[in-house]
Amino acid sequence: MENQIDPRFVKRLIPEVDRLLQEALDFELLYAAELEQVHPDFLDSARNLLHYLGVRRHDIRKLQENLSSLGLSSLGRMEAHTLATLDGVLGALYRLAGDLPPEAIERRPPVGFHSGPALLTDHAAALLGNPPPRRSGRVMVTMPSAAATDAGLVRELLETGMTIMRINCAHDDPQAWLAMIDNLRRSEAELGVHCRILADLAGPKLRTGAIGGGQQVVKIRPQRDTRGKVLVKAAIWLTPADAPQPAALGITATLPVDAALLEPARPGDTIAFRDTRGRRRVLVITARHEASCVAECDRTSYVEADHPLRLKRRGRKIAEGYVGALPQVVPVLTLYPGERLRVTREDLLGRAAVRDAAGRIVEPARIPCTLGAILHKVKPGERVWFDDGKIGASVVEVGADEFTVEIVHARPDGSKLRADKGINLPDTTFDLPALTAKDYRDLDVVAPHVDMVGLSFLRKPDDIELLVDRLDELGAGHLGIVLKIENRRAFDRLPRILLTALRSPPVGIMVARGDLAVEMGFERLAEVQEEILWMCEAAHVPVIWATQVLEGLAKTGAPSRAEVTDAAMSSRAECVMLNKGPYIVEAARFLGGVLERMAYHQSKKSSTLRRLSVAQMT
Repeated sequence: MENQIDPRFVKRLIPEVDRLLQEALDFELLYAAELEQVHPDFLDSARNLLHYLGVRRHDIRKLQENLSSLGLSSLGRMEAHTLATLDGVLGALYRLAGDLPPEAIERRPPVGFHSGPALLTDHAAALLGNPPPRRSGRVMVTMPSAAATDAGLVRELLETGMTIMRINCAHDDPQAWLAMIDNLRRSEAELGVHCRILADLAGPKLRTGAIGGGQQVVKIRPQRDTRGKVLVKAAIWLTPADAPQPAALGITATLPVDAALLEPARPGDTIAFRDTRGRRRVLVITARHEASCVAECDRTSYVEADHPLRLKRRGRKIAEGYVGALPQVVPVLTLYPGERLRVTREDLLGRAAVRDAAGRIVEPARIPCTLGAILHKVKPGERVWFDDGKIGASVVEVGADEFTVEIVHARPDGSKLRADKGINLPDTTFDLPALTAKDYRDLDVVAPHVDMVGLSFLRKPDDIELLVDRLDELGAGHLGIVLKIENRRAFDRLPRILLTALRSPPVGIMVARGDLAVEMGFERLAEVQEEILWMCEAAHVPVIWATQVLEGLAKTGAPSRAEVTDAAMSSRAECVMLNKGPYIVEAARFLGGVLERMAYHQSKKSSTLRRLSVAQMT
């Protein structure tokens, strides 16, 4: 019969599983010196990690298929208890073959089917706190600047189920961070809940520097239909430059002007000027509000600071004045495929390409970078990505204090590059200390007030020791550590990073998918985040799933279908991080609902079979 088991087939599988088991044990012996440095409470977890890595050095897909055909575990869910799984499968094979298992496999694995997952649960609670009822995951929320002054926002986030406050030390300042913490503590007392705090250090982030050429210009534009007909005139708020007043509702643009120009103005008067393009423009005053006026314009205009204005009544000039200081327009470089860009040291301002009268580039555009130490490390042919992968380039020339790239990935109509955007060098080998001078200063401020510290842009195990030593110096060695995996070097060294981290628990891993996707390649992101989840489960180390989770919902108030699926997948991690946005409260509430529902269906890689109402076929 088809369902009969052939003992000969079973006996052929026994040596294969036995070899894997021996590989797991041998791999542990190979790293015995590293195990001696692991914290005693995490030794079993470190051993299990090595057992898992010993198995994953081999391609066992055919073996998995054969084991599954016998109704046995296919070894696909062994992360948290590797040796116990191999022992169990080997024992089952012997019994299916009609033999008794040899005494050699009646060993005691470091963790079992229950104790392995229990260790991960305990370690996650030690670092991240306990999850809310009916959920296995926590929600971490990055604080916007408003959280320093708006205690109500922090309270709302707590009410929606935020369990960890993330303070991004790359933004705001120490005064704002402490105000955020104070708002959290007061809200905790009012609601009777507790929320942990992560201080995420900025780290040695490589970014674009300042760009010159920013100007004080305001664009005035009426609303038009598809044929260019004006539907709604532009409404301009004219207010005294020396004592500006808040704009009225429905204003298109604000112009601070000389008070002497506004004092005699009244509805029906006009203000005449030529805009920056030399075109004649007229503003018609329609209302007065104390010292300010509202004016209308039916033509698109560009106005800059110190622009001369003439107030007229029935065609006669009755006053003159000038436009005051305006907000500076953020300068931007527009880059096209095939063009070149110079990346320079930080003290040089960026600027657009210099072109001749025919529009041909005489001198390429340039952009400074914030870490000049890497300029001489790049080599021709290496890849460079800007602004989270929106612009891609290849190095063509390297100088003493700059390098030149050719743009190979950009929009056909040009991609815009601004200051303070990320630069990724996935092919370049360089080792910068994971803690900058700013990080040391920030640690002095936040260490007494937080529960854990995030280490950004680490590249090697030594970076962890640098942070641990500094925390010990501050008397903060008890704080948890979150290691952010956001570059190729850190991913390639993840097993050793985990072993080093297990010397100083509690510890967690953050999958920083933004930079990681750029470094590894977007097509590999799904694969890479899976591998990180597997290795961390084997080490019983909690994972924080981060970057762009429900980003559309947080920023616009409406999630995409892909975002909802991603949020559901994030339930496999012990914590999910949301970034800031105008609709962050709604995003936190939505994510909490998704995690609660997925807790009924998914536990790590395993589907959990709760009762399905649709199975009733009513």
